[in-house]
Amino acid sequence: MDENAIDLQLDRPHSARMYDYYLGGRTNFTADREAVGQVMAAFPAALVAARANREFMHRSTRYLAEAGLRQFLDIGTGIPTRPNLHEVAQLVAPEARIVYVDNDPIVLAHAQALLQSHPLGSTDYLQADLTNPDVILASPALDRALDLTQPVALSLNAVLHFVTDAQGAHHIVDRLKDALAPGSALAISHGTADFAPAASAKATDVYQAVGTSAQPRTRADFERFFHGWDLVDPGITMTHRWHPDDPEQLSDIGDAEAGCYAAVARKP
Repeated sequence: MDENAIDLQLDRPHSARMYDYYLGGRTNFTADREAVGQVMAAFPAALVAARANREFMHRSTRYLAEAGLRQFLDIGTGIPTRPNLHEVAQLVAPEARIVYVDNDPIVLAHAQALLQSHPLGSTDYLQADLTNPDVILASPALDRALDLTQPVALSLNAVLHFVTDAQGAHHIVDRLKDALAPGSALAISHGTADFAPAASAKATDVYQAVGTSAQPRTRADFERFFHGWDLVDPGITMTHRWHPDDPEQLSDIGDAEAGCYAAVARKP
């Protein structure tokens, strides 16, 4: 793809590039790094929180692939950072099919990295906005790639805290859930101010100041996203506590540092 044909607004901080910087990526620029510095001044554990969130995505994807899911819909994909979701899923099940969805020009510019599928499976990229779920669900690209009459794993990692109540966050998730077949799964991680309210408020102010809507949510508001579905053990917890690879290292991260709730549920 021709990156020069896309206005990436490199002089302005961008949430996707900021997240890339948290993860140690290289697709970020001075404005992004300066904004991250402001966030970390308010919430010093931001880097730890971002990486704990990314590791939750890896573990939840692997868990669902091992549980038999072969279709994945990842909305709010972000800049490719290996291993990407399709690499995790196809390591377990090479035939897995993945559709990535994002509305950010920076992600579109690097989407080719998301399309390197195992030959037995497939990966596709759809340029669309989470706040318009009907557009996503009606997309011919989605229809070609996934069979919504069969179970799908819907991944909404570190994206819903950028969708406010005024934008209808819970309605959006309900619309997506309603379109999925029984046996489907929902994996979400989401920022919260429950453990460090002052720091979270300051970090939220930084995002809003650079033009990115942000709304951390309480445990009760997070739980509402899973209404009507069956939570997978251990239910709602912090990102680093959801099926940790090494339980002995849990003491290295506190709940306030993780800063994000996480859960996976199945549709009855």
